[in-house]
Amino acid sequence: MTQKKHPTPPQILSNNVVAKSRLFTVESLELKFSNNEERQYERIRGGGRGAVMIVPLSADNELLLVREYCAGTNNYQLGFPKGLIDPGETPEQAANRELKEEIGFGAEYFKPLRTVTMAPSYFNATMHILFAKQLYPQTLIGDEPEPLVVVKWPLTQWQSLLDQEDFTEARSVAALLLLDKYLASGAADE
Repeated sequence: MTQKKHPTPPQILSNNVVAKSRLFTVESLELKFSNNEERQYERIRGGGRGAVMIVPLSADNELLLVREYCAGTNNYQLGFPKGLIDPGETPEQAANRELKEEIGFGAEYFKPLRTVTMAPSYFNATMHILFAKQLYPQTLIGDEPEPLVVVKWPLTQWQSLLDQEDFTEARSVAALLLLDKYLASGAADE
């Protein structure tokens, strides 16, 4: 398959902060495209460090998920452990810390599955999705306001997760499908 050359990104004529909260900074961009068209875009500026989502697999071949409150939907959602990468951390170090904070396990083995973006037209953020196995019990205190509910899900029934009403986060769905592709390739047995 032949890929076309990527177009030249537009020239940023101006970049102004139009709103700021404790968590978000909204920028207004005045852009000039290569065909001389000018447009105004808005985006949420990311922190630049990125985040991690971990798909942990226990020795009993169970996926370990968490059910936690999500303010955006004002309900509890089932998904994989996740969190921001702290300054100076690698994605693997952040993943191990988040596992300890959210599910009470660390991992000896991490395999990066993919780095994804979320709404890249409006949000400048990346998430590293990692597969984790060879888990061992270890707990760290996290920043969650309440204890998270850890849910064990048999790997052999992974497809039924897609039918769960509270398993809706696109990044968790992508992580599950990426894990299936990775396991089907046989690479996990090496």
